[in-house]
Amino acid sequence: SGQVLAMKVISKRLLRRKAGYIENVQAERNILMRVNHPFVVNMHCSFQTKEKLFIIMDFLAGGELFLRLGREGIFLEKDAAFYLAEIILGVDHLHSLGVLHRDLKPENILLCNDGHICLTDFGLAKDFGPDWNADNADGERARTVCGTLEYMAPEMVARKGYSKAADYWSLGCIAYE
Repeated sequence: SGQVLAMKVISKRLLRRKAGYIENVQAERNILMRVNHPFVVNMHCSFQTKEKLFIIMDFLAGGELFLRLGREGIFLEKDAAFYLAEIILGVDHLHSLGVLHRDLKPENILLCNDGHICLTDFGLAKDFGPDWNADNADGERARTVCGTLEYMAPEMVARKGYSKAADYWSLGCIAYE
């Protein structure tokens, strides 16, 4: 088709070295199969060979938000508001599917050719399923401490159990930057 795509290649040998890696990759693929949103990366297919796993996704030529922020030093308020609005829409969509991203940071936010953002890297995401209601007092909460320390919510660091608010804490850290 002439379409340029990105390919994530994962060695099965490396996956077997650490407990939980296989489940993380399966969870990432399953999340990407369910997500359909303009501000979340699109997976086209996944497949495997005897030695490797492959995930084929959109190629996002704009690079990481992290690199743009590093180049420019600071965003104008209107640009920051634009990016934050799109991140909120993407995160809200994930939450509506019962997915916590858990590693929201500028390195995991990619820019498309047209200047819009795409959330990516669901390797640490937690999938509670579509019936998850974390707003309920009895709602299931995540307990694993994971992600990038600079963006972790206090309840995650304190190992108290966390839900959607942890992703919004990370978003607040991004907004501050």
